[in-house]
Order: sequence, then structure tokens, then C-alpha cells
Amino acid sequence: MSKKSDILGIPNAWSLLYDEIVKMDRNDENQDHYSLDLLDHTYINKMNKLSPSTPWKYNEEEIVKELLEYIRGTYKQHYAANDHNLQTLDFIEAAHNDGEACSRDNIMKYVSRYDKKGTARRDIFKILHYAVLLMYFNDKNAKLEIYPQ
Repeated sequence: MSKKSDILGIPNAWSLLYDEIVKMDRNDENQDHYSLDLLDHTYINKMNKLSPSTPWKYNEEEIVKELLEYIRGTYKQHYAANDHNLQTLDFIEAAHNDGEACSRDNIMKYVSRYDKKGTARRDIFKILHYAVLLMYFNDKNAKLEIYPQ
């Protein structure tokens, strides 16, 4: 059982998303399409059978898939389009060990400007992406918590 698993050995949603992002990073850089094997219907059906009291009621499966595609797309944008794939957050973390605060502050920035600049949906994806990054830096810097099911 990984340290990101809960007591029953079932990964929580954040660890699934983190593991999928890590897998993307390990894939061949020339590959244009990454597998969503953790989020395929077989896996989700297994998860629903293990926890039938929590079915996908609010389209979470599709939203998480869309979030993964959004995050993948950010790695092809100008902020990361260099030979070393370095982003501003990498420099902030390396220089000040402040990735957690930077991620938290960016969440607040996008929440405060929600639907005022660009589109509301894009702001939500930015908030969620920074929330994933916040979880990464929190996990890196703090003891992982186990939540009761």
C-alpha cells in the first residue's frame, strides 16, 4: 500500500490524479497522447463496486478527465516550452522552498477574479490545477493525513 492510500488500500482521488500526472511526466516526451488507464471505465466501475454508496452523481469522472487534459496542455504552453521544461514554480520552489505558498496564493488569485477575466470555466481549471500543485507541495512538506471513509 502506498503512503497515498487510505486505510483500506484504495487510493484517494488526489493520489490518483497525482499518480496519473507523474506517469505523464515519465512517458516519452515525443508521445502526443497519454493513457488514462487509471480513469478508464473499468477502473471506475471497480471503484463504484467497492464503494456503491458514492456513485458518480455530478459528472466527476468526465470533469477529472477534462482537468487532466487541461493540465497536460499547460506543459505545451509558452511557460514550459523550453528544453528543460522549467516553469516559474520550479524557480520559486528551488530558490525559496515556497511552492506551497505560491500555489495557495494563485488559488486565491483565480478565485477572486473568477468570471471577470477570460472564462469562468478556465478560471476553475486554473484553480483546480493549483489545488493539485498545492496538494503536491503539501504532501512533499508535511505528514500525509489519512481520512476516514
